Amino acid sequence: MNGQVQGVGYRAACCARARELGLAGWVRNLPDGSVEVQAEGGAFELAELRLWCERGPGPAQVTSVAMTTVGSTGDDWFEIRR
Repeated sequence: MNGQVQGVGYRAACCARARELGLAGWVRNLPDGSVEVQAEGGAFELAELRLWCERGPGPAQVTSVAMTTVGSTGDDWFEIRR
């Protein structure tokens, strides 16, 4: 995600939403000011997370979301990475 997505609680809110949806994966800040999310789970739940990511938490101002497909890890938790 690009935009005003760091310093606004984006990672914590994203992690909470992903857990609510039963997804596995992680979210982290990148040095360029963007946020990266890797998630796995059902198609519906992933689509819901993507919609959430396009809005973010209240103070965020998301300008773009890029999506790619990566291999499954088989993890069963969602975490914030530093």
